[in-house]
Amino acid sequence: MTTTTRHSSGPTHALEVAPVYPLTGLGGLLRLYGRISRRQIIIWVLAIGLSVAASVAAMKGVYPDQQALDARAALLENPSAVMMTGPAFALDHYTFWAMVANELLLYVLVAVAIMSILLMVRHTRAEEEAGRLELVRALPVGRSAPPTAALLLVALANAGVGVSVVLGLLVTGGPLVDSLAVGLATALTGMVFGGVAALTAQVTEHAGSASGLALGAAAVSFMVRGIGDVVDAQGSWLSWFSPFAWAQQTRLFVDLRWWPLAVTLAAILVLLGLAAVLSRRRDVGAGLRPAAHGPATATRSLPDPAGLAVRLVTPMMVAWAVGLFLFAIAFGSLANSLQDMVSEIPAVGDMVPLDLDDLTTSFAAYVLQMLAIGPLGLIVAGILRLRTEEQEGRLAGILMAGSSRTSTAVRWVLVVALSTTVVQLLLGLGLGIGLLQATGETSWLAVMPLAALAALPAIALAGAVTVALYGLRLRLAGVAWLLVIWAAIDTFLGDLLDLPDVVRSISPLRHVPLVPDADLDVSALAGMSVLAVLLVLVGLWGLRRRDLAAG
Repeated sequence: MTTTTRHSSGPTHALEVAPVYPLTGLGGLLRLYGRISRRQIIIWVLAIGLSVAASVAAMKGVYPDQQALDARAALLENPSAVMMTGPAFALDHYTFWAMVANELLLYVLVAVAIMSILLMVRHTRAEEEAGRLELVRALPVGRSAPPTAALLLVALANAGVGVSVVLGLLVTGGPLVDSLAVGLATALTGMVFGGVAALTAQVTEHAGSASGLALGAAAVSFMVRGIGDVVDAQGSWLSWFSPFAWAQQTRLFVDLRWWPLAVTLAAILVLLGLAAVLSRRRDVGAGLRPAAHGPATATRSLPDPAGLAVRLVTPMMVAWAVGLFLFAIAFGSLANSLQDMVSEIPAVGDMVPLDLDDLTTSFAAYVLQMLAIGPLGLIVAGILRLRTEEQEGRLAGILMAGSSRTSTAVRWVLVVALSTTVVQLLLGLGLGIGLLQATGETSWLAVMPLAALAALPAIALAGAVTVALYGLRLRLAGVAWLLVIWAAIDTFLGDLLDLPDVVRSISPLRHVPLVPDADLDVSALAGMSVLAVLLVLVGLWGLRRRDLAAG
């Protein structure tokens, strides 16, 4: 038997493959990530910049002369005030811009830290967890291109926030050099926490855990700075263990010094370098910390949608409950400093709705409304977690196990609503404890938790809006955050900006009576409750009609 092999005499062409370098595809990935997150970045940049400009403009109206500034400086003798703001510089000659740096900068830094953490995890660990990074890496894309693109995107977002902060200060009359320093300090602090998020993304294989660890690090940094500044009002050795303190210790608008920002820059380089080293010690999709082996059999509650909701939502609720509880105590303890401040600064009534005849009660009512923004955001975030489960395909598995869409959504919403109710009650209790410390009256421990219940219909309405948007169209659900943002703007700046009532009424908290200072308006609370029920029904109807994971 003979085998004949035929060879082609025609020309052969070798397939030419372009070499792949570590940063191959970086430009395309950066454009892709920018397209995905452009709306979020624009919202963060505009919100922070406008908040800075509006806050400075409002403070100018409330503190028009040196007498008012000196009275405000006296408030910083209270440790709780220092804990919530920052080191107190130039108290012996308190200037307006020193007040801006002492009391506004910290909250700008916290906001940019949260933005950086969320963006970094979104484009690193979340991409791995969803399996998209593996698909990207199958293309001619270098190993270092995806994390570098995420880093550059976070850097651009922080640069945008820094520029918006500078503009917000300049348009309100801020000195040029110090305003530039504020913008630079803000951007660099955001990059520090972006580096923290890049590091936590290497540790765990879940995006939620990575975000939680990074946000926990930010919370610890806040507390360490606060305790350190209480030890020494201008910053103790303990304060320097917090990235927030590095920006504040530049002594903006007082005695500007640039070298603390070198510490910030060094921390960024160390964190990013460590994250790069650790990323090479693990497989794509895996974390350095191996996932713990779960029990062989699930608990009876876990297969139920309500049990799953408890498992996924509770960690977020507990973390925020602890933080808000401590904030409530700190705010309440400021009540013993109010009388002197208001007597020296009559215009403070333009900033917050205070009743001078019963200052402590009206202050407690306003603080309770201000802190209610936290539960308002929590109920939105908790319900949107159901959207995440649907987008990642896990909700389909729950439905295949026998649960209906309506039953799953109702149980999930009930778990989130009950958890948020507990958080709101804790706010009232914390505020009552702070008022007890300030006044010595034990009655606040019972009054403030009951007063906190008045905000529940408004909180429920925000959750119902989220359910309606989620049920009608998956992509619309995130719009619910605009309601939370507007509620915060109206609460903090509505009186100062003299916004029209029609516009202010969009905020659910606007319709909550300022109890215990004001009479309880049952009709307004009942109206919001009925509207909340109707919106939930609309959302459930829409969820039954639309396709899963369809935009």
